[in-house]
Amino acid sequence: MAEKIIALSLMSVFYISYFIKMISQKRQGIRTDQLGRGKKGFSKFIEISLKTATYLLIILQIISILLYRENTHRIVQIIGIIIETFGVIAFIASVTEMKDNWRAGVQRQEKTELVTTGIYSVSRNPAFLGFDLMYIGILFAFLNWYLLITTALTVCLFHLQIVNVEEDFLLEAFGEEYLNYKKKSADILEENFG
Repeated sequence: MAEKIIALSLMSVFYISYFIKMISQKRQGIRTDQLGRGKKGFSKFIEISLKTATYLLIILQIISILLYRENTHRIVQIIGIIIETFGVIAFIASVTEMKDNWRAGVQRQEKTELVTTGIYSVSRNPAFLGFDLMYIGILFAFLNWYLLITTALTVCLFHLQIVNVEEDFLLEAFGEEYLNYKKKSADILEENFG
């Protein structure tokens, strides 16, 4: 029972921070949700699929937590809650560090700055990492087939969005600055985890 409360509380903190950021940006005239907007072809397909999978996953996570019947080993469940906690921390750190440059999806017409400090000095995509860790943590703690399939699909869609939309946008918008940042962040990962 305690695991259910902790998992739901962490999810609440995660999504409340997401919506607080979105509302804060909206008050400044910034549209946070850019998924699928102004896109065509494969990019639009990825972003619309990602948005749909994310909403479906939230529903499945809540159902999985509420209907959980203690079929996961206690140690695995605790590991899942710890992973979920790191996901929430990574996400909050990333949107805080991005300030008003953070968006869900990219929009070529909007001008943003390339953020390379804080958590972005060690990860080029810490917000996505936060989502992934939260999703994987909940999966470990409340494992079922529906959750496994939807989590795997959503994590794959996040990766496709990074590789096929985000990185192309960043290269186009920031050019050499982004290439230098990409190399520097890869070097830091190699030094520390390589």
